[in-house]
Amino acid sequence: MVQEINADRSIVGVRFKKRGKVYSFDASDISLRKCDKVIVNTKNGMSIGSIVTGVRLLPQHELPDNLEKIVRQANEEDLKTERENIEIEKKAFTFCDEKITDRNLSMKLIDVECTYDKTRIVFYFTADSRVDFRELVKDLVQEFKTRIELKQIWVRSETRMLGGIGVCGRELCCSSFLNNFDPVSIKMAKEQNMLLNPEKISGRCGRLMCCLAFEYDNYVDTKKRLPKCGVSIQTTEGPGKVIRQNILEEKVAVMLESGKEIEIPAREIQ
Repeated sequence: MVQEINADRSIVGVRFKKRGKVYSFDASDISLRKCDKVIVNTKNGMSIGSIVTGVRLLPQHELPDNLEKIVRQANEEDLKTERENIEIEKKAFTFCDEKITDRNLSMKLIDVECTYDKTRIVFYFTADSRVDFRELVKDLVQEFKTRIELKQIWVRSETRMLGGIGVCGRELCCSSFLNNFDPVSIKMAKEQNMLLNPEKISGRCGRLMCCLAFEYDNYVDTKKRLPKCGVSIQTTEGPGKVIRQNILEEKVAVMLESGKEIEIPAREIQ
């Protein structure tokens, strides 16, 4: 019994929409591969999702909190239900979008999600201010005869749902692999010596790019190990003053008293 409790568990990542957060599930009892469809229990009831990662073996002490087991691999009936729900979502999106226009509501419909058991339809939207959508909810309930929820999301979540290509030429981080939105500040751009041009440091969502946070800690740690600009140091070629830092290569440019400029690694600084 002790051996079973302490055994490694097979963990897979499951995504419920084409884009969005990846959730970890225990697949120890089922043989699964990437792209397989599975049925799982979530806080919103039964859901169908896709395996988007390979199987990872994790020891007991590294398992995520509240880890749920995969119920089963999706069968033909499950896949039929998924296709039906997709059609409901398409119809619901078109209907809701038309009603928003008819009622002249200041909101933008982003996505629609129908639960596996069809007991609830969730409409995701963005808006610049508070919106009175009570009459819209009545329209939706009357049309679809089920529980209706309208959820206002912010621009980062909108971009994740819609997807796209970033200025780097690759798929947006938020819609491809990021699970959470970490705080991003203008200080991160300054520490990385980036031009503070909004067009250069803003993502598709109009907010600071998530990737500014990826190397921020490394820049901060490296700068601590390098002498600051203006500091006088001793080099193998004589005394000089630091005029520039090369963070990525962990080097500094030094102007010698002779007027010669050299670049030296941090480890050679005396």
